[in-house]
Amino acid sequence: MTAPSRTGGQILVDQLLVHGVDHIFCVPGESYLAALDALHDASITVTVCRQEGGAAMMAEAYGKLTGRPGICFVTRGPGATNASPGIHIARQDSTPMILFVGQIERGMREREAFQELDYRAAFGPLAKWATEVDDPARFPEIVSRAFHVATSGRPGPVVIALPEDVLTEMAAVADAPRYQVIETHPGLTHMAELQKLLHGAKKPVALLGGSRWSDVAVQRFVRFAERFELPVACTFRRQMLFPADHASYIGDLGLGVNPKLLARIKEADLVLLVGGRLSEIPSQSYTLLDIPAPKQILVHIHPDPSELGRVYAPHLAINASPNAFTAALEGVHPPASLPWSEGTTAAHSDYLAWSDPESIRVPGALQMGDVMRHLREVMPSDTIFCNGAGNFATWVHRFWPFREYGTQLAPTSGSMGYGVPAAVGAKRLRPDSPVVVFAGDGDFLMNGQEFATAVQYDLPILVILLDNGMYGTIRMHQEREYPGRVSATMLQNPDFSAYARAFGGYGERVEMTEDFAPALQRALTSGKPAILHCILDPEAITPSMSLSAIREKALASGK
Repeated sequence: MTAPSRTGGQILVDQLLVHGVDHIFCVPGESYLAALDALHDASITVTVCRQEGGAAMMAEAYGKLTGRPGICFVTRGPGATNASPGIHIARQDSTPMILFVGQIERGMREREAFQELDYRAAFGPLAKWATEVDDPARFPEIVSRAFHVATSGRPGPVVIALPEDVLTEMAAVADAPRYQVIETHPGLTHMAELQKLLHGAKKPVALLGGSRWSDVAVQRFVRFAERFELPVACTFRRQMLFPADHASYIGDLGLGVNPKLLARIKEADLVLLVGGRLSEIPSQSYTLLDIPAPKQILVHIHPDPSELGRVYAPHLAINASPNAFTAALEGVHPPASLPWSEGTTAAHSDYLAWSDPESIRVPGALQMGDVMRHLREVMPSDTIFCNGAGNFATWVHRFWPFREYGTQLAPTSGSMGYGVPAAVGAKRLRPDSPVVVFAGDGDFLMNGQEFATAVQYDLPILVILLDNGMYGTIRMHQEREYPGRVSATMLQNPDFSAYARAFGGYGERVEMTEDFAPALQRALTSGKPAILHCILDPEAITPSMSLSAIREKALASGK
């Protein structure tokens, strides 16, 4: 049967349908009008965003929650460069994502035409693959390859440039078959060796991270941990990979880690690293394990063989995705006795004490320990928490007990401005789940315009905006390294509650601890996107140290 003749834009959109795309995020541009026209009649939901960085972060959040490539469309030149933070997040967070970028006509190349950019050169270091389509007949091939590249091995972003004339040119070509995620399975000898190593261990610990997990994979690992009474920690911003209320959970390896957790990992005789890379933040600046040969027996499981042995030389390297590896764990049996059992119980108790907000007191009238305690009491376990980067995120990471898979959206790349667009993406995908954003004052305004997108699509996200009038993390480092020499970190902020109301959402200012609970209730019952503008004392820079204490400690050390 002869394939019908279609425009490049129609062929492209038809490939998205073939590969199961149900949602895209975009900022429209004249460079890809033909694709927009093809989307008009397609059964694909389109979220129109206010800035390309926000659109890309929404697509990344979609990929993080589903394991399927998040799809983003932006226009050429500045539209593409605006989207680059989302590409960087997808790369460092191992998230499947495809960015389609409008491009100048083929005949105008290398004249520095309007908004011209070499996308292979610009995005090559950021993306897993960056390419440009020269022939509309190749759309089925290139889009199919993009889906396979984005999801295979260590997932990541793909960038595809779309010359304007390629989108309008006609071609007769058949659609590609739907992509299939390529799984890598552990061998029987690997699993037998793992069981042997576990049987010989005295102080094992498991560290979970990376992507290519699923709710099923998490539950399989939970069952494995229960059989072995194994202590389990999650790496930086991967806390949704193991339920915090489980007796085997011992905490997370992020910023400001529980010292007792670090000590237990350093004292372990076997480290089971599943899915993650143990990069700079979870490894505490590469000090947790010796490089290249850890003193502990290291079993490293990762879906990309190039990550195995890249930094750490494992005793046992298993090239497998978390999904496939956890399925194989069903056949691994515990020894007759578990000499680490009491240690697991003690480690879980240490986590509970560390994450208890009751005893936390900070300077100022708004006590964030009490705020977190109240959130734990009233918000359900399926609440999706989103945040960007900043000291404010510590309140979520340390004091919110993640109990379900798919409830954490936070960039391991440390990108600011992620929380609001991630929340919009999450709420579009899961309208029935509560979605809460933790944001700082500096962090929020980097993509705060996407609050308008939440209003446009009637998405009742809740933003808890902590305002201390400065770039707090940088000020903290400043006081530690250059005490008393404040430079370029102070902010003058708007009335964020008025900001929310101006867009058509709900806004309220919170200055006292006792005002938070009723304000939260009013925000939730408003049914609107909401901002609680919480005024935080600048001294309350971390849960454990004030700004002045950091300065005084630095001065005492002679800095």
